[in-house]
Amino acid sequence: MHDVVELRDFYNRPLGSVVRRLLTQRIRARWRNVQGSQLMGLGFAAPYLGSFRGEASRLGALMPADQGALVWPPSGCVHTVMVDEAMLPLPDASVDRLLAVHCLEASERAGPLLREMWRALAPEGRLLLIVPNRRGVWARVDTTPFGHGRPYSRGQLERLLMDALFTPVEWTAALYMPPINRHWLVRWATMFERAGALLWPGFAGVIIVEARKELMGALPKGAPVRRQTRLATAEGGLKRCG
Repeated sequence: MHDVVELRDFYNRPLGSVVRRLLTQRIRARWRNVQGSQLMGLGFAAPYLGSFRGEASRLGALMPADQGALVWPPSGCVHTVMVDEAMLPLPDASVDRLLAVHCLEASERAGPLLREMWRALAPEGRLLLIVPNRRGVWARVDTTPFGHGRPYSRGQLERLLMDALFTPVEWTAALYMPPINRHWLVRWATMFERAGALLWPGFAGVIIVEARKELMGALPKGAPVRRQTRLATAEGGLKRCG
């Protein structure tokens, strides 16, 4: 697993800046309007949460303890919480949208992690997963965060989601450009995205799937039952502002 400093440094480089731009476009294509929603990012989702500031009614960056945490945003009220991925500090059915980036592939227990996401999501809540594609070049190169952890195929993701009582509603992909930190390549990133989607769609760097929480009258088998009344508000934790 990349630690949080390595992740931050990647997104501060030219290649990371392009990745953030390309993936943000895909995320906002799915979530065009989150006005009034409770939206949380899990893993290292902070680079993608900024576009939702001032729109979501509550916004938080949940960073796993194994990865470490950084203060986000750099100024103003802190929206970061370091968490145990097996016990998110969220009340049952309290989150409308959950964005997981640099998350599932780093987890040693993907099934329980997805069931914990299911617990925290509201009825008909939406989960957006971005994970390395096992067929893509990015999963084979360890100079980016997408080359670490376990990559997935679409079939593997679909089975994991269905087992955790999620229904996939939309599949897409991104990062068709080679994972090379060269300025000339960065300038052609948009062209690579368009050409790759047409010519080699199965070899994208990441798979993006939006899934809907399904209600079956009970928690999934093995999911812990716990009551949470509020988000963590300790110093450095997630706070409600305003």
